[in-house]
Amino acid sequence: MGLREDYRDFDFAIPFILREAEQWLEHQTLDINALPPFSALTLVQLKDLLGKGDVFISQDLQSNTLFGDYRIDGAVMNIGGYNDFLSRMTRRISQALSQPLPKGNKIATHLANPYLQVNTAQLTGWLDGYIRERLFSGAFVPLHDENWRVLLLQPVLDHISKVIALALIEAEDQPLAGDSEVHYRHLSEVGKLPMRKSSSLEVNKCIYERLAYPARNGGLEKALIEWANADSHVQAFCKISETRHDFVRLRYVKEDGLPAFYSPDFLLRTNKAVYLVETKAQGQVSSPNVQRKLKAVAAWCGRINALPAASRSDLPWHTVLLGESVFWEWRNKGERLAALCEYAKIRDKTQVDAQQSLQWN
Repeated sequence: MGLREDYRDFDFAIPFILREAEQWLEHQTLDINALPPFSALTLVQLKDLLGKGDVFISQDLQSNTLFGDYRIDGAVMNIGGYNDFLSRMTRRISQALSQPLPKGNKIATHLANPYLQVNTAQLTGWLDGYIRERLFSGAFVPLHDENWRVLLLQPVLDHISKVIALALIEAEDQPLAGDSEVHYRHLSEVGKLPMRKSSSLEVNKCIYERLAYPARNGGLEKALIEWANADSHVQAFCKISETRHDFVRLRYVKEDGLPAFYSPDFLLRTNKAVYLVETKAQGQVSSPNVQRKLKAVAAWCGRINALPAASRSDLPWHTVLLGESVFWEWRNKGERLAALCEYAKIRDKTQVDAQQSLQWN
């Protein structure tokens, strides 16, 4: 379906910060004692597994979550000692968090940049401190009785990578000074969206004449489109296509410590703000990866809101996560979608956990 004639009235200019003058990536010192220890198996059990080729299943006893089965062959990395292990882990974590640099003259819309190419000695120190003081909930001497070999077992290796990578992301500090260089991308750059008439709706406050929703399990998105279309306080909205609007995506770090990209379900504008709206089934709202997406988007909105008002359509930008319960409760009471978005907005990433307990219980 193509653009409507008056699409400019309903278009979204999405700001991307290309350069923030004198921007420095720094890290606060990691609090080793605040990091979670490895609890799937005891140190004695891990040492018994070395070299035996056994298969076991890692299980979180609190949530009863299976993480997968691992075959223990005594080593995952072919290394010569503990110092070599620290060197390999430092490189593994820094490379995992690196973002690919754009080729040619392409614009890096997600601030692509290499990660931790300097100060790797500091990262190695954090790794060593975590392993010796916290990994096994107490003192651990890697060189005693070749204890360091248990660090090569796959579940221990994955745990260290995940914990340190997430801690690094959360400890980032990017002090800013001077003016920012901003580039704008418009949803109308995508002039046509493929869709089936049977799984789409006519809309009158969108750049497109129709919007699609999933043919299976798309009831929540369909209801939001109908609600937004009928709410006079909603000035414009659009469902984001992950494949066509590929520039409307944000980077976040998954629970396993690996980087990924995320696109919100909808953009919605009122006279008060622009909202990046995500709809989720109630059982998915408290998912760790959903919460990490929410924090990443809230942090991005915070950076956008720090720009001059003229650089962000004279409106603040907020992220909103709508679970089924709160969505249907407000709609069935005849409330406005715009009011729900204003109520459920996340003002900064530190409020994600508090907002979750407020709306989803």
